[in-house]
Amino acid sequence: MTTKTRSRTVAGGLRRARGRRRLSFSTQTLVFQLGVVALVVLVCTGMFAYLSYGETGSQVEARALAVANSVAARDDVRKLVTAVSAATAVPGNAELRGGPIQRAAEEVRRRTAALFVVITDDDGIRLSHPTPSLLGKMVSTSPSADLKGKVVTAIENGTLGPSARAKVPIWSPDHRRVVGEVSVGFSMTSVMQNLAALILPLIGVGIGVLILAAAASAALVRRLRTLTLGLEPEEISALVQDQEVVLYGVGEGVIGTTPDGVITVCNAKARRLLGLPDVIGDQIRFLSIPAPIIDLLDRPQLGDDASVQVVVGQSVLVVTARKVTRGASDLGWVIMVRDRTDVEALSRQLFAVEALSTALRAQRHEFANRLHTISGLLEIGETAEAAHYLRQTLETGPLKHPVEHGDRLQDSYLQAFVGAKGSQAAERGVLLRIGAETLIAGAVVDPQDVTTVLGNLIDNAVVAAVHGRDESRWVEIELLSEGDTLHLVVADSGDGIGGDRELPFVEGYTTATGMGDESHGHGLGLALSRQIARRRGGDVWLASAGAVGGPGAVFCARLPGVLSAEESVRPASPRAVV
Repeated sequence: MTTKTRSRTVAGGLRRARGRRRLSFSTQTLVFQLGVVALVVLVCTGMFAYLSYGETGSQVEARALAVANSVAARDDVRKLVTAVSAATAVPGNAELRGGPIQRAAEEVRRRTAALFVVITDDDGIRLSHPTPSLLGKMVSTSPSADLKGKVVTAIENGTLGPSARAKVPIWSPDHRRVVGEVSVGFSMTSVMQNLAALILPLIGVGIGVLILAAAASAALVRRLRTLTLGLEPEEISALVQDQEVVLYGVGEGVIGTTPDGVITVCNAKARRLLGLPDVIGDQIRFLSIPAPIIDLLDRPQLGDDASVQVVVGQSVLVVTARKVTRGASDLGWVIMVRDRTDVEALSRQLFAVEALSTALRAQRHEFANRLHTISGLLEIGETAEAAHYLRQTLETGPLKHPVEHGDRLQDSYLQAFVGAKGSQAAERGVLLRIGAETLIAGAVVDPQDVTTVLGNLIDNAVVAAVHGRDESRWVEIELLSEGDTLHLVVADSGDGIGGDRELPFVEGYTTATGMGDESHGHGLGLALSRQIARRRGGDVWLASAGAVGGPGAVFCARLPGVLSAEESVRPASPRAVV
């Protein structure tokens, strides 16, 4: 069997597997191209008509304005209208029909081929009109603007139909007041007739283009079917997408979708990590998966991968969406899911260790300075001063750490960790203090979870305090033990959190975007902290949303099983207080 014969056999099998199609590719292409050309013709015709109508209307308005200015500037018209406006009563219809104002207006209308030339007094009563029966009556459109001395041009619909008109005030001979107005209009019917004459050739050109497009489409479809051995586009897309999924999804959880979001591939690892059943053929937007993953599919992609970090159950996942294309064809999406729970935990532990190391280096520097001071006092024979200085050092501790009331913490681990956080906060101008209700009876036995929850709450509070309006900038924490349960309360001087109280716990939500804080504000800390607490049977919640100008938000946490049941027997070593 030749290669060409095998290819045709595969193509026939694919066509039978996918069943009968509603329309062939050639028909779809022809209909699509004809629709595009027809749409282009319609849009171009509409835009041409719109622009031509506006341009012609502007020209007609300018012509009407010129005629109206010439009528309003005539001395005889100004004197006649001034006399009528000064009279106690408007002349009757019969008197106006044969009056000089009507004759002058009609003479201008006939000479300029205008639709109407209407002159009114200062109350808007018609003194001239092409329809004599309307003389002595109020005009149909408001004359308020032009009777105040303004010139008005517009396309309006009056008693004689749509027209481009201009309204010009008539001033008294001494130019002190407006005694009336003259309105000149030209019919828009002729404009529409001219537009129709211009559009008909354009429609003829469009029909010719449609015929050419149909012929070109037929030739193109025949050529494509020859090159693809008779495969339809959806069959080629399925083959290429399956190949891309294999190439880019080895060793990871993989979900493959069509361009409109229908799942075609979902391996076992992806189902396990996301907690999904068999979802082949389902629309991914309708599944119960985190919203940030769906949002990835709505971002405009330029060939680069887009990633998001989410918490699902007790796992921290990194989800990457990759657009699958072949040439200019959109074949859908490949979503890769990686489990980063262990890496995330280690990263947070490393962050805590780095903070502690920084504080210990500062402690070593401070100890060196104090030893140098004592050594100098002894060398010069000031033994009494050296003894006094040593007593003060023993009373105040080895290092003046920036945590206010830090002595309220008796657990050495909490002293070290909170002290390190206090040093970081002090570098940003924030005072970290321990609340008066703090009392820890047991020792910390699960420092990893305590580090994650307490560290996230403190970090969030420090950022809020830095960017809050209250210049005092403080963060206060209270820790209370209840058996083996640790209760945490963290408050700050920031501007609080407005809106839904549950919004801060949504993965991806952050208020620190644009604050220049690269170590915070990724929108994952609070969600992860709540997951850890609930896994232990506790919780993390927002106790108070705070207010703009301070005090800020108050977060609470309950962590069962992180303390020993008995009181701590570890000494509160001064060296651990940082």
